[in-house]
Amino acid sequence: MRVLIINTSEKNGGAAVAANRLMEALNNNGEKAKMLVRDKSTSNISVVGLKGRLWQRWHFLWERWCIFFRLYFSREHLFAVDIANAGTDVTRLREFKEADVIHLHWVNQGMLSLRGIRRILASGKPVVWTMHDIWPATGICHLTLGCTRFKTGGCRYCKYLPGGGSQSDLANKIWRRKKDMLQHHTMFFVACSRWLAGEAKASTLLKGQHIESIPNPIDTRVYRPTDRREARRQCSLPEDKRIILFVSQRATNPYKGMDYLSSACKKLIADHPEMKDEVCVAVLGGHAEEVVDMLPFKAYPLGYVSDDREIVKVYNAADVFVLPSLSENLPNTIMEAMACGVPCVGFNVGGIPEMIDHKRNGYVAAYKMAGDLAEGLRWVLYESDAQSLSECAIRKVSACYSQQAVAMKYVEVYNQALAVKHYRL
Repeated sequence: MRVLIINTSEKNGGAAVAANRLMEALNNNGEKAKMLVRDKSTSNISVVGLKGRLWQRWHFLWERWCIFFRLYFSREHLFAVDIANAGTDVTRLREFKEADVIHLHWVNQGMLSLRGIRRILASGKPVVWTMHDIWPATGICHLTLGCTRFKTGGCRYCKYLPGGGSQSDLANKIWRRKKDMLQHHTMFFVACSRWLAGEAKASTLLKGQHIESIPNPIDTRVYRPTDRREARRQCSLPEDKRIILFVSQRATNPYKGMDYLSSACKKLIADHPEMKDEVCVAVLGGHAEEVVDMLPFKAYPLGYVSDDREIVKVYNAADVFVLPSLSENLPNTIMEAMACGVPCVGFNVGGIPEMIDHKRNGYVAAYKMAGDLAEGLRWVLYESDAQSLSECAIRKVSACYSQQAVAMKYVEVYNQALAVKHYRL
């Protein structure tokens, strides 16, 4: 089976990481998968980059300009929404014509327009769309942040728009365009978590479409436990302290919860002053140096790292991984940490409680409760059986997120999509 995976970027972002891992998993399990991207950054022959870099840049800038105009020239939510009004017609490409199945991932910011997706559907090829966030099921947003209008008739009065939007605002306009795009077409939507699948099924936009949950895969041959002391030495981290690790593509992203981690760490020191000399925090990600002053513990900004083997060293240097995100699907970072045998702490939101089994391979803290986040960190570092947590984390990844397990689930979806196509023919 020939599968064409389409994603905006080859390497940048969680969706790109997941799409790459799925392509590798499919190829390792007997399928023929290629990836089509706007932003190609390696020499991988299985990844095809779109031609016409200036034209691709124009698509991106035109969409941002249109959004900027609708935001009354405010930058506050400029990258929080997408309207997919510009993109490439990929149906003309040889890779598209050769594919048996078209598999969309994160296709925003000028990669595909709604018109382009409509052409993909009109081609008659089976289409699978992996949802890395809620955007395919809403009008314009990637994070609903408590809004439920996409479940009750259509997006409108959008909180991301000036003045809270209106009855017929930009969100409603794009929602109706998506509705028209999907009309009379069958698409197979895959959410990376059971939580997101539930949200998608509740969307009036996706009513009647196929929706199921399949997690992202991970290569446990790369992400695995190594010697902690050696990992710390190679990462220039102290060997005599307990290390809390925070990882984010952009450490300053407010939705990743650094404010809550800061508050939790301050509470730990207030309640247990001796921890100030025993614990430190490592921050991996872009702009890490901008957040370390928020932390009361000694902090080590490690910057942005893209090499998997270097990232594995950082995970293996940690005693606990923390991700206090305010909204999450199925974060790759938790999966990576668990594969390396590192217990995880995170809020009870999105797909996080599907990954972290409370007090078995980590700690699930009450949502937005810095005090409970602090308790989770303290419990993992001082009270738990570290070896047992580590072993449970590794077993969970092996059972649920291995390449073979995930690839086989996707092959089942591809076969269903092909069967629907042949039935209609």
